[in-house]
Amino acid sequence: MQKPNILLLPGLACDHAVWKHQAAKLGEIANVSVIDYGLSDTIEKMAAVALERAPERFAVAGHSMGGRVAFEVFRRAPERVIGMAQLDTAYRSWTPGDAGEREKAERLRLVALARSKGMRAMAADWVQRMVHPSRLSDKLLIDSILDMFARKTPEIFAAQINALLNRPDATSVLSTICCPTLILCGREDSWSVLATHEEIAGQIPGSEFVVIENCGHMAPMEKPGEVTNAMLQWFETISRNAW
Repeated sequence: MQKPNILLLPGLACDHAVWKHQAAKLGEIANVSVIDYGLSDTIEKMAAVALERAPERFAVAGHSMGGRVAFEVFRRAPERVIGMAQLDTAYRSWTPGDAGEREKAERLRLVALARSKGMRAMAADWVQRMVHPSRLSDKLLIDSILDMFARKTPEIFAAQINALLNRPDATSVLSTICCPTLILCGREDSWSVLATHEEIAGQIPGSEFVVIENCGHMAPMEKPGEVTNAMLQWFETISRNAW
């Protein structure tokens, strides 16, 4: 019997390493592809890259920015998507105002830091707010995150920041998603907060909502076993429904 297919979509400045544990386990039961967006500078271009490299039918999982790409993939080709997993992500567009301007200023500060000091230095600053505070002393975890970011260039980072600041609003997509859907969030994710995931789950009919305890924004790397178990259960549901 042919294995089902799954696309794994990384977040900002991330690569295959963010999905290492999940890809290994899912690879036992599915054909797994981790997408590289290259220099794509909009969410729409990233979705086009993913769809170009995708098989005819597939499940899709997105982490952080990758979740926004997954929503855009579904907007463009809902008939091809057999399941969706959204991890530590969000769905609204950037909007003017105090909160929006603070977000923009922080993102542009990081771009400037990457260009002046390098990607690893930028990542060392960024990671302070992106993992659970208790994990900041975990050298193995932190080094793996910094190494991952260091594999990207400031040009790629700037392109992805541009994509996020000009992101499409996915509100209208949520209620149209009818495939098995997992919404997962680290409880202490201070960037893509728990309340946002509750909103997403509330608007996607029949979705499953999983909260990972003692975990920040980098759930697939912070709590790989728990995240993988949740995704394996989600994928079993897809297999029963679609194959």
